[in-house]
Amino acid sequence: MKRVVFLIAVIAFALGISSSARAQARITLLSPDPIKREVDMIVKNFEMKAGDKVQESYGTGVGTRRTVQEGGALDVTLLFAPFDDALKTGNVDKSTQTVVARVRLALAVKKGVASPDISNAAAVKKTLLNAKSVATVDPTQGSVGGAALLALDKMGITDQIKPKLKFFPGGGGVQDSVANGEIEIALGPYLSDMRNPGLNIVGALPPDASTPIDITAWVSTNVGDRKAAMALIEYFKSKEATPIWEEAKIFPVTK
Repeated sequence: MKRVVFLIAVIAFALGISSSARAQARITLLSPDPIKREVDMIVKNFEMKAGDKVQESYGTGVGTRRTVQEGGALDVTLLFAPFDDALKTGNVDKSTQTVVARVRLALAVKKGVASPDISNAAAVKKTLLNAKSVATVDPTQGSVGGAALLALDKMGITDQIKPKLKFFPGGGGVQDSVANGEIEIALGPYLSDMRNPGLNIVGALPPDASTPIDITAWVSTNVGDRKAAMALIEYFKSKEATPIWEEAKIFPVTK
């Protein structure tokens, strides 16, 4: 009898150690800065639910891709598309690729200016062609600039818009230029992060004018705790994360 009690005690102790060790898992995360607020909130909820700790790092959309290309992928990496060059390095496990949400390109004008028609690609095309000036983020600095150029290509108006297109290093400069009347139209991410009070955010461009930008997650090939890292990725697309994405005008990809 004593032996049975002893064995039960040993098993319980071992299970306790295993549970404790699992609860102390640390996950490193790399994410684009434009979604920092939402990622912070989702991570906080994940930590409370899973008991794991997440150490977050942020950079621009272009900067995060460059970090991965240079071998700096963390346990979990979130990137804005396109990311082909980052995948070629082998620093992330392609088999873990998971789209967790999508961002759409938005059009904004100065507050007080009537909202132009952006109900379909033809309407967006007409609005941009009639504008005297258009601004977006420098595509070498941020992913949204690349998305804006792709949208112009998709609508077949790149050559017409380029002469009146001005690039800014970041989203703040784009928003300010429209708010102060320097630029007529801003093309930026449809996020709650566009909070400049001088802007009238007309809305997200329709899919036939601009393809939504995937927010995609991977696990690093050098991940410490693969199970914990995958659990975090799954949580980003969970029903618990959906309200946070939606509040930020980001389109969730639920399970």
